[in-house]
Amino acid sequence: MVNLQTLFTLNYGLYIVSSVSKDGKINGMIANSVEQITAEPVRLAVTLNKESLTYEYIKQTGLICVQPLTEKADMVFIGNFGFRTGRNFDKFAKITHKLNSKGLPIVTVNTAAYLILRVSSSIDLDTHTMFICSLEDADILDTSCPPMTYAFYYNKLKGKTPKGAVTYQK
Repeated sequence: MVNLQTLFTLNYGLYIVSSVSKDGKINGMIANSVEQITAEPVRLAVTLNKESLTYEYIKQTGLICVQPLTEKADMVFIGNFGFRTGRNFDKFAKITHKLNSKGLPIVTVNTAAYLILRVSSSIDLDTHTMFICSLEDADILDTSCPPMTYAFYYNKLKGKTPKGAVTYQK
């Protein structure tokens, strides 16, 4: 018998993953499945549910902005990007951000850094897609607070895992 609780011993960061559509609309979501997979050249993997609007924008433009949350982020801030869809809610309307030269949103509060990625390939994982990306730009935004881990979110903030997340369990 497989004990799925063992999956909670794996740790992840918590990130805002955002993109821009071909017509300039922006959207972002909370994700915990981002990892560096090579050093030279720098490549990252970002895995997202195929039903998300951010996934659709990434498929259109091949552009991704990944931002590690800091432990300053509270549940209201996290909930703005998670637990609802950007199809009927503007997630950036009340969030301090700027757009880079490619139109990608960069959140300037409660984030440790930003990484601008270009998709080079993808792997179909049934309900999800893993995007293999090259790093195009990156910078540090806040060093005053540690980046948030999924363990911090789950244990300290008492956060929940939404259906459709990589780590969701019934």
